[in-house]
Amino acid sequence: METNQNRMQLVIALLAVIAIIVHLVLRFSVVPSQTVVNLPLYVALVLGGIPLVWELLVKLVRGEFGSDLLAGISIVTAVILGEYLAGTLVVLMLSGGEALEGYAVKSASSVLQALSKRMPSVAHRKTNSNIEDVALDEIAIGDCLLVFPHEVCPIDGTVVDGHGVMDESYLTGEPYMMSKTPGATVISGAINGDSALTILADKLAVDSRYAQIMKVMQSSQQQRPRIRRLGDQLGAFYTPIAVSVALAAWFFSGEAIRFLAVLVVATPCPLLIAIPVAIIGSISLAAKRAVVIRDPSVLEKLGGCRTVIFDKTGTLTYGEPKLTQMFCPPGVDENEVLSLVTSVERYSKHPLSEAILDAGKERKAAILETSEISEKPGQGLRGVVHGKSVRITHRKAIAKEHPQLVDQLPPPSSGLECVVLIDGSYAATYAFRDAPRKEGASFVRHLGPRHKVKRVMLLSGDRESEVRYLAEKVGVSEIYAEKNPEEKLEIVRKETGLADTLFVGDGINDAPALMAATVGIAFGQNSDVTTEAAGAVVLDSSLQKVDELMHISQRMRTIALQSAVGGMAISIIAMFVAAAGYLPPVAGAITQEVIDVFAVVNALRVALPPNSLTDYETT
Repeated sequence: METNQNRMQLVIALLAVIAIIVHLVLRFSVVPSQTVVNLPLYVALVLGGIPLVWELLVKLVRGEFGSDLLAGISIVTAVILGEYLAGTLVVLMLSGGEALEGYAVKSASSVLQALSKRMPSVAHRKTNSNIEDVALDEIAIGDCLLVFPHEVCPIDGTVVDGHGVMDESYLTGEPYMMSKTPGATVISGAINGDSALTILADKLAVDSRYAQIMKVMQSSQQQRPRIRRLGDQLGAFYTPIAVSVALAAWFFSGEAIRFLAVLVVATPCPLLIAIPVAIIGSISLAAKRAVVIRDPSVLEKLGGCRTVIFDKTGTLTYGEPKLTQMFCPPGVDENEVLSLVTSVERYSKHPLSEAILDAGKERKAAILETSEISEKPGQGLRGVVHGKSVRITHRKAIAKEHPQLVDQLPPPSSGLECVVLIDGSYAATYAFRDAPRKEGASFVRHLGPRHKVKRVMLLSGDRESEVRYLAEKVGVSEIYAEKNPEEKLEIVRKETGLADTLFVGDGINDAPALMAATVGIAFGQNSDVTTEAAGAVVLDSSLQKVDELMHISQRMRTIALQSAVGGMAISIIAMFVAAAGYLPPVAGAITQEVIDVFAVVNALRVALPPNSLTDYETT
């Protein structure tokens, strides 16, 4: 429906252009009568003007008093006064503005359109030793796919064979080649390097990162955000001024032509298109930087948030455990224990195994030959390393199976932990914590001076000791710990009643709070529930992306208002020139068209990425 409407506006605009050209040719030729000269204009006004005026009348009945109402009055007045050329020019302005919007939207969304063209239509599926090309919608979760060198990755997945790199900059905006080894995740739309990679599909094609961006972007472009209503409000304020100036010019001069001249130069309907153009450009810019804006009103409201509330895990932390303490009883070599544990953990898929392996790499622990690996549910990980039996388990299992060892264990830590037994003897307790993001403290510090944030809060369901530990690390003084989703919701509602709030979270239990906040930002794609509740989704969980979104919001509002208010101010000056009799209707129409084009072109600047969108220390 919307596409047909845009096509109709384009047809009317082209008709108006042809009519004006034919009219001018006949006007400066030898023709028998003025009627013949104006005939092309009559056609344009009947076929183009009547539909436009009717559409404006429908808006008037609905109580929508926008500035485009001036265009309808101008067209009718021009016909009554016999200023058919001026009337046709207004038809061109009104319909051409809609066509210009369609072009602007297409230009602002060029990043996603280019991405769409780059996506492959088929994937190479491996079945035993056979490779077959299948359509993307035929891929199932768990399918084994082969990505050839320099191909675009067709789906989100995990590398199971091969070593190489992928260029993800087209999706993330980061100018780096990302290393890909077995276990690494790959994202649809990334460009493979020189080596073939075998991956397992983690998601269906319709659920991939690329598909999500395109789906959300399409729905976002069709929404009418609050800031567009700001444009309508400006138009409602502007229309009475224009009509008043036009009537005054007619009254004091006694010339009805001045009434028409003022209205023609005051017609800013394409001008107000600059606001949605700026919004759509900002949505595209954010998407290129791995931020999907689900609700465009986020761009308007984000700059006004004076309270920022963070969930703990995955936002101000990495959401991944890190080995922070290794406790060994006297006489036990912790480096030897780490070597034995690392040798076994490399065969595990337990969430803590990656943290142990990272610690082993940092300490350059020797990786030894391992055999008899087993990892039964509830029993922990077992293996034999150089003839020594190694078991990694938990405190409850020790208390149940080896109660005599309980007294040797250190007091329980506030974070996660595991217990190591070597040949049945207690050897170590490893303590883990979700490490704070390196840039967390500098990000929190800069919110006040750079974004006028007055309060920063930490709201979590985790234990108070863990929440307080993180708060001290990142510089947050106001904390709420051990809160369930209902309590989180109540706190966010209360704070939102005091000032506009920004809530950042990444878990299902954050969904109610995300919806209750003025602006909700979800990290990652861990939960469909969370992303549905949020106004914006940061695909690459990063505080830098949140900062970039805040700057995109500020930049969008500045440019949008600059285009709308600035263009209207110039139009008001031109109105008074027309009221004084120095700008006839035809010249006024051309003048207004030039003003409108400049306003829309200025709004298009928002889609151009600046040199930097971050103003705090990220390392």
